[in-house]
Amino acid sequence: MNGERGARGTLYLLPNLLGAVEPASVLPARTLAIARRVRHFVVETPKAARAFVKSLPSEHALQDIAFAELNEHTPRQDVPALLAPALAGEDIALVSDAGCPGVADPGALLVAAAHVAGLVVVPLVGPSALLLALMASGMNGQQFVFHGYLPVRAEARAAALRSLDAAATTSGATQLFIETPYRNEAIVAAVLAVCRPQTLFCVAADLTLPSEQIVRRTVGQWRTAPGLRLAGRPAMFLLGGD
Repeated sequence: MNGERGARGTLYLLPNLLGAVEPASVLPARTLAIARRVRHFVVETPKAARAFVKSLPSEHALQDIAFAELNEHTPRQDVPALLAPALAGEDIALVSDAGCPGVADPGALLVAAAHVAGLVVVPLVGPSALLLALMASGMNGQQFVFHGYLPVRAEARAAALRSLDAAATTSGATQLFIETPYRNEAIVAAVLAVCRPQTLFCVAADLTLPSEQIVRRTVGQWRTAPGLRLAGRPAMFLLGGD
């Protein structure tokens, strides 16, 4: 089906679910309608994208839907070719593994290529772990910085956290970061070890899921409170000034 706005196809930026929930519980009607009718997807991980499309469910048989892969290993020079269906008049949906495409994933490269090609780019409404966590933290939503993943090595990670702690204090801007779920407890331990006791620290785990848990305390309070069980749970982490 041709794009809504012209002879050439449209690139839709389609938010994915943050976990196993009913799509209609987190995605609005327009987003669902577009997701169900599109036959060309550019995805971070095909397996995850197929599971998402099956959950909608799509108007098309799964074998009739094309899934082109765009991940951190995709050569930059190969990205424009992924827009071929849109240049031929078919709509494309860009889908991340979770949440909004183009945020903490390689999808921004496709969006940039679409602008260069003169294609219409349409962002669709859906869950963003970054914004949901910021909203629920009660921290500064006027000024904030998202840092993605922090260094894995302990010394480099501690140095990064000290820098974020100082930035939250001096600028007042909320500092957001994420971690691979199996390293969640290590990142929390690092925060409690190196950040100032008065710094605010918020953990937002399993956002939009029945097991959702959002806890905000000072670092000093975290050090004496019972720990959260975070291993294997998708989570966002936020530091804020006192």
